Amino acid sequence: MTDKNNQAIKAIRGFNDTLPDESNKWRQVESILTEVMDSYGYTQIRLPLVEETQLFARGVGEATDIVEKEMFAVSHASKNQEADNADSNAINNEESTSFSLRPEGTAGVVRAVIEHNLTRGDTPKLWYMGAMFRYERPQKGRYRQFHQLGVEAFGSALPDVDAELIAMTATMWQKLGISEHVTLQLNSLGETDERQAYKKALVDYLNQHFNDLDEDSQRRVTTNPMRVLDSKIDSTQTVLANAPKLSEFLGEDSKAHFEQVKSYLNALNIPFTINEKLVRGLDYYNKTVFEWVTDKLGSQATVCGGGRYDGLVGLLKGKPEQSEPAVGFAMGLERLLLLIDEVNPLPEQTACDVFVVAHPDVFTDGLKYAHALRQARPDLRVKMASATSMKSQMKKADKSGARLTVILAQDEIENGQISIKDMTTGEQSTQSKDWLFDASNFKN
Repeated sequence: MTDKNNQAIKAIRGFNDTLPDESNKWRQVESILTEVMDSYGYTQIRLPLVEETQLFARGVGEATDIVEKEMFAVSHASKNQEADNADSNAINNEESTSFSLRPEGTAGVVRAVIEHNLTRGDTPKLWYMGAMFRYERPQKGRYRQFHQLGVEAFGSALPDVDAELIAMTATMWQKLGISEHVTLQLNSLGETDERQAYKKALVDYLNQHFNDLDEDSQRRVTTNPMRVLDSKIDSTQTVLANAPKLSEFLGEDSKAHFEQVKSYLNALNIPFTINEKLVRGLDYYNKTVFEWVTDKLGSQATVCGGGRYDGLVGLLKGKPEQSEPAVGFAMGLERLLLLIDEVNPLPEQTACDVFVVAHPDVFTDGLKYAHALRQARPDLRVKMASATSMKSQMKKADKSGARLTVILAQDEIENGQISIKDMTTGEQSTQSKDWLFDASNFKN
């Protein structure tokens, strides 16, 4: 029998390491996305990884796949285990509360906006980026711990905010070089009363064709009928071909809002298609919903999705009758990186621009030189090896990916010079010790 205590510990399935070669790509993408959000005047909010399960059940919807099948519960210490802990009373009071790792970010942002009263006299525009967790079968581009970027705008019911967020995403695709490989789909879900009237007509129709629906869609007829529209099963889509259309149930205000969104997008030269089956997977959306989709990732077509959710703030306040305007979007970064790798791979980046090699006899001078160079040229990535032989240090310089290697020995120190080796051509020259401090001589 194998002793597990003597086995090497590995990462949990669906929880992946991001190694240095990949993390460089992540940093490049995150930098581009952050610059775009900064340019639109949005500010970052950082949220806890764990929230009360009720936040997601109430906000995301108890009949959604996330809450029904994909939540990660968090267990906490029992009373006996914490009896001697100074915080045991607080823990005991929370004993009956269910906690979960966050499966998405919008509900947490809304909770924070309410808790800290951020909408008082203001219309906050926020973004977040970080790990989310869903207990689903891991597959390429879908992991149990994944990373999401989200943007949320509060306080304006006008359609210009909807268009602004869509324009922001279009700018992101342009900056990432993937614009030609994503297309925008739009729909309007109307208001609650309009959706309820539509749901009744849809359920009546689906029940007439119940035996022709796939098993999952049959279940959703009673739990979340609009999600049937999202089915990928051909037989169900055949049934849906003649189903009632939500657009037939929209009131004048919803129609006018949607028309204005489309007008703004046309003015900004952002092409789109109308997809009347686009409903998004969460309960809190109303009016505008949108998705950016691609045909480059097989069945994983959605790159980014979002829409308006004017009822969620009131719902999480415990006042569902109150409507407070909000709109947002989210994207999975793993899937975005897969798309970038497929259609426009990022340039390779090494972790080093300049490698400093110093003879062991003058190694302290090498440390001082590298430190001064980092202070003077923060744009450069400067590395050193340990004080081993020159041969050993040069081997590390060769492997570092540096464009230049600075070589320091007794002669260089005495003459106030540095020897520089171009690692691309192999050419070596002697320069003043301050030569690299001038950015015009060598740029990152």
